Amino acid sequence: MLTDIPDPPVSNPLPQATTMPATVDHLDHAHRYVAALAAGVTGDALADFFTPDAVVTELPNRFTPHGARRELPEILAGAERGQRYVRDQAWRVLSAVAEGDRVAMELDWAGTVAEDVGALAAGTRMRAHVAIFLDYRGGKIAAQRHYDCYEPF
Repeated sequence: MLTDIPDPPVSNPLPQATTMPATVDHLDHAHRYVAALAAGVTGDALADFFTPDAVVTELPNRFTPHGARRELPEILAGAERGQRYVRDQAWRVLSAVAEGDRVAMELDWAGTVAEDVGALAAGTRMRAHVAIFLDYRGGKIAAQRHYDCYEPF
């Protein structure tokens, strides 16, 4: 009789049960990170989003035609420079997905040039379509890759 056969013991929980909370936390962290970027956060407040050995890879774009690889000190210095050159920046998250320790986000970005930079005059409004991919370790961003597609200006 089938009802007399006991269920097999469960030795391990399902993988989803152990990874889901981390994924949710990573998504929340990624949204807070984008909000911090929009607010112009720099210094220690920005560094707190990253592991000490974090690396950001910027894929080739209009401003960085050969792309760039930056470690945390360069990331922080770039954020400081950005405050000087861009004002009124806004980030809008269009979509965000997470799986395990990875988050992918599609964003719209807009900002106003704060002072003349090369051929860009102060007051020029820029817009970009951005994709970022974040790899997490220990609840912080260990690696970021981003693709910035700037609209003509």
